[in-house]
Amino acid sequence: MRPVSRTVVTTVALAFLMAGTSSAIAADDADTTFDGLERVESSRVAIAYINPEADFSVFKRVAILEPYVAFRSNWRRDQNRSRSRNVSVSEMERLKADVSALFREVLIERLEADDGYEIVDAPDYDVLLLRPAIIELDITAPDQRGSGRTRTMTTSTGSATLYMELFDSVTGQIIGRAADRQVIRNTGGNFWVANRTTNTGEARRMFASWADVLRDFLDQHYSE
Repeated sequence: MRPVSRTVVTTVALAFLMAGTSSAIAADDADTTFDGLERVESSRVAIAYINPEADFSVFKRVAILEPYVAFRSNWRRDQNRSRSRNVSVSEMERLKADVSALFREVLIERLEADDGYEIVDAPDYDVLLLRPAIIELDITAPDQRGSGRTRTMTTSTGSATLYMELFDSVTGQIIGRAADRQVIRNTGGNFWVANRTTNTGEARRMFASWADVLRDFLDQHYSE
């Protein structure tokens, strides 16, 4: 069987995302999905499904598609109503690219750590293909280049929803899906200064927690 095209996988995944990403968590309560995945109980993510017939133990390498990133509806409009300097379309696209790159970087770090999983670019029988997405992204105080020394005090850096699909890289069959939402808040309830450094640090911690869930799942199923 021919290896699955990354373009095809990306197109299908994007179509599913654009069809209604918010329903990934809120409305998907079925025990079995339309594509044959079965719901599994998880205390670490809101929703998780796997193909019960999939043998995850064969995967010792991982290929990662470029993470898709989408802001929550009307995020830019709301930002521009509340800020003295508007967020431009180009700045919004730059933020999305930064978030995508950071998420991929953290995924690779966590999966490769401690002689873990080799990250590759080509499909093979032992390669798991990840299609990660960060959707409904809300950055409370985005750092704008050229905005000078503007200080923003906030109790929350923002929020985001993880949506991830797992594929057999050779057949293109979907074998897993997970979704989870996190809101980054100051646990003490106090205000802090939000800037590029603090935003990146908080995002990295959030992405690392999701990457660790994936790593632990693969470790539990992988056998030498």
